[in-house]
Amino acid sequence: MLRTIIATGLFVVSASGLAFAQNADVELGKQEYLIACAGCHGEDGGGTGPLAELLSIETPSLTKITERTGGGDFPYQNTLLLIDGRNDIRAHGGEMPIWGERFMGDVRAHDNPTLTPEYAELVTKGRLLALVEYLASIQK
Repeated sequence: MLRTIIATGLFVVSASGLAFAQNADVELGKQEYLIACAGCHGEDGGGTGPLAELLSIETPSLTKITERTGGGDFPYQNTLLLIDGRNDIRAHGGEMPIWGERFMGDVRAHDNPTLTPEYAELVTKGRLLALVEYLASIQK
């Protein structure tokens, strides 16, 4: 009986910790989004940011990524690769900034000799993953 109570308690604590971590990722991603993406895609992700009219391409709604890819599950990996941009997959025909390089540059700009390339890559991937997690949370 005591084992069951302890096991149940551990499950509840770990499950609530996971939910908290996911909410924290979404909130961090939202902050990244507002800084890096909202200018073109709008604060609500609808594609109508204040800079959208200055672009030579149509700025897509980021609230319909899942719908545009056929519905079902949100395409995490493809979205991550498109936003990162350091591979050969380019979103919008190359018009979108390469955020992986920009985020990496932000880390390197601290000019700290103890920051290894591996550390810079981990920070960059973390920022990108938080952004993608936020995008998944705003799908309609």
